[in-house]
Amino acid sequence: MAGVAAGDDLAMSELDGSWEVERVSGALPPLYGVEKRIDGDRGQTRFGPVPFRFDVDGLRLRYRFPLRGLVDELTPEQDGAPAAAADPRVTAYEGRALLLGREIGRFRMTRRAHASASPSA
Repeated sequence: MAGVAAGDDLAMSELDGSWEVERVSGALPPLYGVEKRIDGDRGQTRFGPVPFRFDVDGLRLRYRFPLRGLVDELTPEQDGAPAAAADPRVTAYEGRALLLGREIGRFRMTRRAHASASPSA
């Protein structure tokens, strides 16, 4: 992919999969049953049956219409626990939801075991 740094490619592959999302703080609504599905450079956040599509830009998830202007910034969670040998990928991320560059809330996303990502964006 032209214009994407090697670290961005790694971040994309690290994010592939299905993620459970929970609210930590801020103006976010309760996130019961919310999940993110990521596959390569795209994905979606699902509120029940309703998908909101986004593009993966490194560790930033940039939402498309109708949520344009909303960006989730992710940071790998550092808990000091060694990764499982069978799946060395990061299993949790701390996230900040930004609307037009201003933080509106924080969340945590945790990898779901044995789930496939198929955002069909």
